[in-house]
Amino acid sequence: MGFGGFFNYDRPGPGIKKDGPKKKTFFVLFEIWFRNLWKLTKVSLVYSALSILIIPSGLAASGMTNVARNLARDKHSFGLSDFFETIKKNWKQSLIAGIINTVIDVINGFAIYFYWFGEDALSVVGFGFSVALFILFRFMKYHLWLLVITFKLPLKKMYKNCFLFAFVNWKANIVIALCEILLLAICVAMFFIPYYIAWVVSILLAIAIFPGFINLLTQLLIFPKVKELMIDPYYEAHPEEDVELRRNLGLEVEEEDDSVFEDKHIASEEK
Repeated sequence: MGFGGFFNYDRPGPGIKKDGPKKKTFFVLFEIWFRNLWKLTKVSLVYSALSILIIPSGLAASGMTNVARNLARDKHSFGLSDFFETIKKNWKQSLIAGIINTVIDVINGFAIYFYWFGEDALSVVGFGFSVALFILFRFMKYHLWLLVITFKLPLKKMYKNCFLFAFVNWKANIVIALCEILLLAICVAMFFIPYYIAWVVSILLAIAIFPGFINLLTQLLIFPKVKELMIDPYYEAHPEEDVELRRNLGLEVEEEDDSVFEDKHIASEEK
């Protein structure tokens, strides 16, 4: 048992080969993205539709994260079938986490709106505090769905871990946030072009292209830190555990043993 559950695991996440590619993340991102563009486009369309139709959107987020996680690790993904299989395996925690996130976002959004129109010092402080909370929670959500589909932990511990990752993985968080802002700015800017085709392209980018791209980028940037702080320490202490599963995930092992952990998505494929 680790401090506050941060190093407490019941199910391991995927690994990365020691002799894996040494390319810069920027080049790896576009290489994987272009190679899987059509697959990501189909998943992005379904993800966007579910996110709009189902409030909260935790179910869609878990499905998208699994596809992006596998592709980011240069593993095969069946796309939509993996998307829905992940939702099926993680629906309970994904739904609850989605509800929690929606409630927090609504409350924080109202606070930002309320303090924006204030004119006293308290409003300035309240506005700054609300914006800081918005940024912090956004950073936490970058890691949340990876933990949901990878580890068997109570949601309380997952949110605590995400809170810590918001700080220890701050460089990756900032890069992801800046990319999100850039992609949003592109979509908004296209609506100022006085042609219907530009508006259509903007909408298509927002629902079919950018979701897959930003989720792929997110998994490329956050997984190394999750692996460093949550996966590697466990296997260093338990080198005999989950040998077959680790082989399937690309981890080097020297001996075989029965798996005591279960990655929800990988286990479903093995069945």
